Amino acid sequence: MVALMGRNGMGKTTTVKVICRLLKHRGGSVMFDGHDIARLASHRVARLGVGLVPEGRRCFSGLTVHENLIAAARPGSWDFAAVSGLFPRLAERRNQVAASLSGGEQQMLAIGRALMTNPRLLILDEATEGLAPVIRQEIWASIRRLKQKTGLAILVIDKSIRELRTVADRAVILEKGRSVWTGGLDALSADVTDKYLGV
Repeated sequence: MVALMGRNGMGKTTTVKVICRLLKHRGGSVMFDGHDIARLASHRVARLGVGLVPEGRRCFSGLTVHENLIAAARPGSWDFAAVSGLFPRLAERRNQVAASLSGGEQQMLAIGRALMTNPRLLILDEATEGLAPVIRQEIWASIRRLKQKTGLAILVIDKSIRELRTVADRAVILEKGRSVWTGGLDALSADVTDKYLGV
C-alpha cells in the first residue's frame, strides 16, 4: 500500500487520472504489470485490473445499491456477498437508491463498486474526505482489512498522516507534479511534513 501525499493542487488527482487514462497522454510512460498503458483507452486499463474510487464518490444516484455494485462487476472473488461482508450496511440497503444514502454509505458503495471489478490495483482518491469522524474510522478499518486479508495493491490519497501511518507501507510526496520525497511513513520527519504538507 502506497500513500500519495501533497498539498492541494500539487498533482495527486492528476496522477490518478493519468494512471486511469482519464487525461490525454502528453509524454512519458505509465507502467502497469510490465506493460506501458499510457496510450490505452480508460476502459482497457480498467479491464487490466485498475479499480478507481474517485474523489467525490460519483455513485449512480438513480440506481439502487445492488445495481450500482453490479454495473461494472467482473468475475472474481469480489461479489455482492464479499462486498457485503466488508460493508454490512450495503446489504441492509441493497434496494435503496444511492441518492438516499448518507455520504459515508455512498463512500462504502463507491469502494464496493470498485472492488466488484475485481481489480489488481485499487486507487482510493480522498476516500474519507468530508465524512463524519465515526464513518471515517469505519472506512479506515475496512482499508486495513483489505490490506491484511487480500493481495491487492492499493494506492491511497489522503491528508490524514495519523491514519496513513497505520496502513501505508510507504509514501510519495508530490510538489508541483514532481516526487520530492519517498519512504516509509515512520521516516517522515516534522521538517518534511512542514515543508511539503503544511498549510
